Amino acid sequence: MTGIITHDPPPSAGGRPGGPLIVTEDTDLLDDLLRLCAAAGATPEVHHSVPAPPAPSSGASGALGASGPSGARWPGGWEAAPLVLVGDDAARRVRGAVRRRGVVLVSRDQDDPGVWQRAVEIGADHVLVLPDGEQWLVDRIADVAEGVGRPALTVGVIGGRGGVGASTLACALAVTSAREGLRSLLVDADPLGGGLDVLLGGETAEGLRWPAFAASRGRVGGGALEESLPELHSLRVLSWDRGDCVAVPSQAVRAVLAAARRRGGTVVVDLPRRIDDGVAEVLAQLDVGLLVVPAELRAVAAAGRVAAAVGMVLRDLRVVTRGPYDSGLDDREVARLLGLPLAGEVPVESGLLRATDGKRPPGASARGPLARFCRAFWERTLVETGGGTA
Repeated sequence: MTGIITHDPPPSAGGRPGGPLIVTEDTDLLDDLLRLCAAAGATPEVHHSVPAPPAPSSGASGALGASGPSGARWPGGWEAAPLVLVGDDAARRVRGAVRRRGVVLVSRDQDDPGVWQRAVEIGADHVLVLPDGEQWLVDRIADVAEGVGRPALTVGVIGGRGGVGASTLACALAVTSAREGLRSLLVDADPLGGGLDVLLGGETAEGLRWPAFAASRGRVGGGALEESLPELHSLRVLSWDRGDCVAVPSQAVRAVLAAARRRGGTVVVDLPRRIDDGVAEVLAQLDVGLLVVPAELRAVAAAGRVAAAVGMVLRDLRVVTRGPYDSGLDDREVARLLGLPLAGEVPVESGLLRATDGKRPPGASARGPLARFCRAFWERTLVETGGGTA
């Protein structure tokens, strides 16, 4: 169980990543927290009470209690740690500490209503009760260990019906993002779609595919993920191999996409029209969804069913129309019929709806209409969301 009180964690001192500060004398709780830090790839500092900043002349910690497993000490004490985990047993001892962001009060008592009052008294941002909140805490520790800034702007593309060019648009968005200098990752979430690496001409490129991550249950390192994937056209691609695996457990999907988002920049996901547990995990992490809809009455009807299913998880779903238009339809009418905001009209460009040889992937021509559409989308959406840090 977790409960949010106020703020997000502060950046680590000097912008450098680091592990959390743990304050507790409860040996059982400490064992749990050390295990979770290890799972997140972080080395914590452990104290029994609030550590004081070092004296300028000696550089000693001046802390009361033990140092962390590495023997290192926080150079700035309580205020410098990127994340502070306070055991419920230590709440009284830290009550007089300087108020700061990034403090989590951790308890192992599921039935103690007084934990919320103690959290307020020490200015904690969150209350977390183990074991229910373990995965949340591992992700939070991993964030500070990797020095995470703004998460990636994550966009999903889905067809209102088959054969509308959703995969091609997803590739074009990722190619355009990479050309604009953003860290870019293209994720193929459709195991039956033939593989986006094929569309980009990289089916033989070295790197991991989805089946390699099927056993992932906990945290996946963002940097390790990025380095393990094929690099095609200046972006990283996570696609499927040619084997029999057509499903990855939802826990693995969640861990992989969370790692991708921690790297910043942009993540583009090509989505299937069926919604299973893995796709639901992807939808839950999207910032924006694009529903590609041909301007035909039957296609609009089919897209309405897709939108209803996707909209149960994704709050920001927008329509991208594609001509030619049936009589009486235009882009605004399609959006009105679906009850969704209009993101624009995909321009006609040679090769948009047929497979390419990968030498010139969708959106490769910076002056082409498809690339111009994608560039305008990114410029507008990055401003709206404030995302996309390279």
